[in-house]
Amino acid sequence: MRVATDIGGTFTDLVCLKFDKKLGKVTDIKVSKTDTTPSNFEEGILNAISKSKLNLNEVDFFVHGTTVVINALTERKGAKTALITTKGFRDVLEIARCNRPDLFNFNFIKQPPFVPRYLRFEVDERMNYKGEIVTELNLDNLENIAKVCKEEKVEALAICLLHAYKNPENEIKLIQKLKLLLPEIEIIASHEITREWREYERSSTTVLSGYVLPIAKKYLNKLEANLKRNGLSKIPYIMQSNGGITTINDVKSNPITMVESGPASGVFGAIALGKVIDKKNLIVLDIGGTTAKCALIENGQVKITTNYKIDHSRTQAGYPIQTPVIDIVEIGNGGGSIAWIDTGGKMHVGPKSAGAIPGPAAYGRGGKNLTTTDANIILGRIHPDYFLGGELKPDYRSIHAASKSLCNALNTSKEAIAKGIIRVANANMTNALKLISVNKGYDPRDFSMVVIGGGGAMHGADLARELQVSELIVPLHAGVFSAFGMLMSDLRRDLIRTNVIALVDKTKIIIQAVFKEMRNDAIEKYKADGFSEALIKFTYYTDLRYAGQEHYVKVELPNFSKDTPLDEIINNFHTLHKKQYSFSLEAQVELVNFHLIAEVKVDKPDFPKLKNTGKKIEEALFGNQDVDFDDLGKHNTIFYNRELLEPNMRIKGPAVIAEKATTTLVTPVQQLKVDMYGNLIITMK
Repeated sequence: MRVATDIGGTFTDLVCLKFDKKLGKVTDIKVSKTDTTPSNFEEGILNAISKSKLNLNEVDFFVHGTTVVINALTERKGAKTALITTKGFRDVLEIARCNRPDLFNFNFIKQPPFVPRYLRFEVDERMNYKGEIVTELNLDNLENIAKVCKEEKVEALAICLLHAYKNPENEIKLIQKLKLLLPEIEIIASHEITREWREYERSSTTVLSGYVLPIAKKYLNKLEANLKRNGLSKIPYIMQSNGGITTINDVKSNPITMVESGPASGVFGAIALGKVIDKKNLIVLDIGGTTAKCALIENGQVKITTNYKIDHSRTQAGYPIQTPVIDIVEIGNGGGSIAWIDTGGKMHVGPKSAGAIPGPAAYGRGGKNLTTTDANIILGRIHPDYFLGGELKPDYRSIHAASKSLCNALNTSKEAIAKGIIRVANANMTNALKLISVNKGYDPRDFSMVVIGGGGAMHGADLARELQVSELIVPLHAGVFSAFGMLMSDLRRDLIRTNVIALVDKTKIIIQAVFKEMRNDAIEKYKADGFSEALIKFTYYTDLRYAGQEHYVKVELPNFSKDTPLDEIINNFHTLHKKQYSFSLEAQVELVNFHLIAEVKVDKPDFPKLKNTGKKIEEALFGNQDVDFDDLGKHNTIFYNRELLEPNMRIKGPAVIAEKATTTLVTPVQQLKVDMYGNLIITMK
């Protein structure tokens, strides 16, 4: 038995696969969806396990993805944190960057740092950019710093010294001394999190890592203890933002790697599905209850970036986190996103969400605001018998009450408001999809779109029409696909080191030496987790730029060896640079960052083929009702039970396919085919 659980902002998902080793295939799949419990996240997981009637004694592999880290950051519910840095650099967090998302936006706000100035301390030391000690570390004021930390009841201490990414010697000395002075405080240093340059980004990452360290550690300890108490004998694995899993002990020391663990798993699940159905170019859209996330997969690969930010918008600079994250765009639009009117009379949807409690007005739990889910119910797109998997009937009275304020403000009907909500939400999602495709030189028509999450299939048909993608794919169990994707992920560590050198023949020795050191580091860490060197697969990347440039392009070294021709690497860089920025130069190429990916393959289940029992499509019908397709008009639409659909069945729109965790919309201008794996393939008629 292999189990994956995923905590989202609104729901907690569980997928359980029963794998027969003798037959070499999956024999049973169980899925469940329960409310997320923000006050006690592990309770939601235990509820999902109980709902699925699982016996944890029988589970051989357990992996978990969580929003604990991102929630602690966005809701400012982390630990009281202090910072120690090099003398003269106390205000790096305050100064931040001068670049604005929008040059002429007078509503721009520079957010306050997570550590106030009175908790930012300095030590006398200096390292130059080569990693050479210019000023020896002076520890004379350390006892005074420790005293203030105790008085202020500091829970976490972040250390970020100048150029420690190049040489962490002074940070190591500081940690050793501080652990003696402050044994009760969690201490974390920049070199333990990132070995990449950029002083502000490195400082921000270290502070945010410290900020979530106590709460994440406490959560992971409680989760591990509760799972063990309920019968799990295996050590749980945790999903990371880079698309790989790691041991729970590894992530406890650096929990910031979990910042986007949920979305990452959905993307890697789509990559695994793409390999099976021979689709290597995919746009993945994951719409949950709180947010919508999207990523682009080219030739079976997704980009990993360290230029990640939280709380970033047109009016806010955000906070950078320099940890490997799948290159995704995330917006505050989901099923629970609240519709509201601004002072100018314009309607918006999100980013504020009704969450699981009270949830959309349709839940009947006291929600007083109209949400995207309520709008879909008003337009007839969700069948009342399949609302929340058939566990709850929509509360139409609450929906009507919630719509009144919007109807009065805009002097229109409830149905017109619902159409407006869907249009605004779809426009927001379309813009996000363009950011990962059109804005980066990709034509969406060259891609298939995979929609996952509880809301993905509901909005996918309209978005596919807008972007003119070739086909829309709704995987089996799309509503819990992020949890499913975790079972398709390998153990992974990303090691990144900054070392700026010219890409010329005489620097080959340096390149070899740095990669060898990183390789040995990865081997040592995996051995500590009980994995031998023979199991590790290495992939080599470099971040390259033209001399004098600020930013860079990531280039893979496919056949890295001592004899790797630099001309080939440089030519690949020119090609990628031109694709990304529309030009290339005849200039010196510099290597900025070394990036080593170390993976240990995990036995993964296959995608089981759907049985064909000879059912007629009429057996899958369970009702019909009027559905409003906005610009395509209102149509009396047949509803189908997805569980009764079989391979090669075809359906012409308009149609709605209902299942427990999501609902798939097929517009009047589209048609659907069920493939051998149970995926719904939607194309234009």
